[in-house]
Amino acid sequence: MVFSPTRRGFLTAGLVSAAPLVLSGCDVFGLAQSQGVNDALGSAEDLARHVQRLLGGDALAPEFEEAEMSPVFRTNGNTMPADPAYQALAQRNFTGWSLAVDGLVERPVQFLLAEIMAMPARTQITRHDCVEGWSAIGKWTGVPLARLLDQAGLKPNARYVVFHCADDFGGSKYYESIDLGAAYHPQTILAYGMNDAPLPIAHGAPLRLRVERQLGYKHAKFVMRVEAVASLDALGGGRGGYWEDAIGYDWYAGI
Repeated sequence: MVFSPTRRGFLTAGLVSAAPLVLSGCDVFGLAQSQGVNDALGSAEDLARHVQRLLGGDALAPEFEEAEMSPVFRTNGNTMPADPAYQALAQRNFTGWSLAVDGLVERPVQFLLAEIMAMPARTQITRHDCVEGWSAIGKWTGVPLARLLDQAGLKPNARYVVFHCADDFGGSKYYESIDLGAAYHPQTILAYGMNDAPLPIAHGAPLRLRVERQLGYKHAKFVMRVEAVASLDALGGGRGGYWEDAIGYDWYAGI
C-alpha cells in the first residue's frame, strides 16, 4: 500500500490550525480576509501538494465495488444554471453542444458531445468527499482529460488547465483549475455518465470534471470550455477557482 499523506493531515499542525474554519465556509472570525492567514495556508497548501506528489506519485484514489455504491448521491452547489443559452441546450438534450479546448494549445478544438462519447472511456467507482463533511460513492464514466489535451496539443508554457462553467453565483461565473499533474492523472476524466445513466443536469450535465484525488469542490460541473494557461493570476480573483476567490478555499484540495 502506498503511503499518501493527506492535506487534512497537514492542516492539523502549526500555523494552519485555523484552516478547518476557513475550509468549512464557517469563517466566523474573518480569517479568510487575513492576508497573514492566507499566506500561511498557501504555504501549507504548497507543502501538502509537493509532498503528496513526491510520496504518492500517480497513485490512484481508492475504487469500490458496485455493491458499495451509495443509494443516494446528494447534489450540492448549483443544480440548474440560470444561463438561457445553457437552458436552451438542455431542452434540446444538448444537441449542438460542444466543448472548446483552447488557450495555450497548438490546435484549438471544438468537440461535439457525440464525438467525446465516441472516444475510449474510463469508468470508475469512487468516493466523493465534500469539504462540507459528507461523502458518497458513485460510478462515473467519461473521457480521460489527457486525451482531449493531447488532441489539442499543449504549448510548452502551459502550466494549468482551467474549466469554465455554465453556472454562476450572484453573477460571478463558476470556474476551477488544476495543474498538469492532476490533469494527466489516469482517473481525471470529464464525465458524461453517472451510475450507468446519462449524467443528470443536477450533477453537471453534459460534462463535469472528476479529479478523484481532490475534494468535491474541485469537480466542476457544467463544463463548457477547457483553457490551458501559464498562470492563474488573471483569472477571477487570481486564486484559481470560484470558491478559492470567494471564501478562501485551498486551491490544492488533495485527499
